Amino acid sequence: MTALPFIAIRRHILHFVAFPAVLIASLVVSAPKAKADFRLCNNTGSRVGVAIGYKDNEGWTTEGWWNVSSRSCETLLRGALVARYYYIYAVDYDRGGEWSGKAYMCSREKEFTIRGTENCLARGYDRTGFFEVDTNEQRSWTVQLTDTAEQAPERPLPPRAPLGNSRPPTTLSPPAGGARP
Repeated sequence: MTALPFIAIRRHILHFVAFPAVLIASLVVSAPKAKADFRLCNNTGSRVGVAIGYKDNEGWTTEGWWNVSSRSCETLLRGALVARYYYIYAVDYDRGGEWSGKAYMCSREKEFTIRGTENCLARGYDRTGFFEVDTNEQRSWTVQLTDTAEQAPERPLPPRAPLGNSRPPTTLSPPAGGARP
């Protein structure tokens, strides 16, 4: 008797075992990775325009505009977040109004990417108040815009402090080398 049938059976078994292993390995490699993005969801009945501000290794940047349809979400920045604090300004196109804050950065009415937050008006830009978003150093974050009547506080209100204890003053413009505006 020859060894040929034994080799053929062995080859058949290897093919039967190896193919599923290769298939499983390729599925693991091609499995979608968890997304790490900065997203904004418009939970209002209106279309909104959105601008974002952030500080990366090159300094402060503001970008806009994303047009976000009613009851939809948009990715503003792709990839892992590089900062803890991000800043948002949004305008309600249909009913008027805005979501704004006291962190002043540069913007303009047309699409923009602006480096730096100083001397906005002198450089030909608008000076716009953005609201701060604290991501708590998460890898990804989603901001939810809601109508004023629908808004719940971001965190529970603290107990009332005795008179004389107040929050520190808000910085109206970013310090020259500071980490936050």
